[in-house]
Amino acid sequence: MLNIIVCIKQVPMVSELPWDSKTGTLKRELAQGMMDPASRRALEAALQIKENQPAHICAITMGPLMAQEVLHQAKALGADEGVLLTDRKMAGADTFLTSFILARFIQTDCKDVDLVLCGSQTSDSETAQIGPQLAEELKIPAIGYANHINVLKKSVEVQRQVDDFFEILNMDLPGLITIDLCAYNPRYLSLAGVEKAFENQGIRIVNAEQLGFDETFCALKDSPTRIIDVYSPTTQKENHVLKGAVKKVVDQLFDEYGKVISSAMGKDLKTHEHDEA
Repeated sequence: MLNIIVCIKQVPMVSELPWDSKTGTLKRELAQGMMDPASRRALEAALQIKENQPAHICAITMGPLMAQEVLHQAKALGADEGVLLTDRKMAGADTFLTSFILARFIQTDCKDVDLVLCGSQTSDSETAQIGPQLAEELKIPAIGYANHINVLKKSVEVQRQVDDFFEILNMDLPGLITIDLCAYNPRYLSLAGVEKAFENQGIRIVNAEQLGFDETFCALKDSPTRIIDVYSPTTQKENHVLKGAVKKVVDQLFDEYGKVISSAMGKDLKTHEHDEA
């Protein structure tokens, strides 16, 4: 049986993210959450593999207690179990410490894992760092941005589109793969799946002590990343009205904005003027 771990994440559903300006972290407990779209595609990849061969899918997430919602959703879609890594000591972790914590759990509790699947990037940060960093922590090979996975006996064949090139790669197992945002369209959640998910055992909760972290551990302080400022960008527009005769206006337009227009169109523009004979 193939043992698959899918790393998923609960992200805020609202467009205005509730940031803590002092710590530079999201106030996730204040926002309605949903499963990250990229994580959903990673889960779909695992489910399609399971449809073709015997497999056990363990969905793992790290976050506050409310993140259990996405694990229940994962089980309703077809995952066999859900694990929540949660503790105030782990709050505020950057990608470096998040991948370190995920790796700690996998190395201690999932030693027989064959394949780790992640979304290529999450909608709340879009760093695309967790997958590669987790593979580095686990000391296993990795392939990014896959759009199709074919599992062989002790390896996988992965297809992906990168920089206008279609690639077919082979990787020995165990290994890690991140799923492209355009691949593996997620299935709908059925009522039968919801019922089945809650008939089984609940979500397994693991804290910092169970992972072997001591009293001095603090993810927010120990994370090497420092958020200098968090703000919502605003769009500013300035109108410039050109007045006068048509020829004068056209001349002024090309004199002032010719380079900008050429750059936007990707080719050189020539004015209306022609050399006189």
